[in-house]
Amino acid sequence: MANVTFSSPRMKKDVTVYAVAGDTKTLLSVAKANSIPLDSECENGECGSCQVQVSVLSGNTPIGVALTEKEKLVLKLAGKITAQQIADAETKDLPPPWRLACQMVVRDEDILVKF
Repeated sequence: MANVTFSSPRMKKDVTVYAVAGDTKTLLSVAKANSIPLDSECENGECGSCQVQVSVLSGNTPIGVALTEKEKLVLKLAGKITAQQIADAETKDLPPPWRLACQMVVRDEDILVKF
């Protein structure tokens, strides 16, 4: 299980929820299931309304990350990630600082999600 902490000025306090790793639920699904007020419109990675900043909370090397093609395009056009960060995600498994909540699958690591 992973602890997912949601943090936003829109919430009275940070909220930590548990997510089962490997069940292929997106971060957006986890947020909705726990009544987290995370913006979303299309829910399929095209509009970019669910952009979130994600940090791994453990000192360990983050688990391999898979950016969808939609995520790469939307986040790069929004100026949230660079071509180098995309290359590092693909070749070195280094997660970029920004993700789309509708595309990111929760892994077995504790994360902080800011929005």
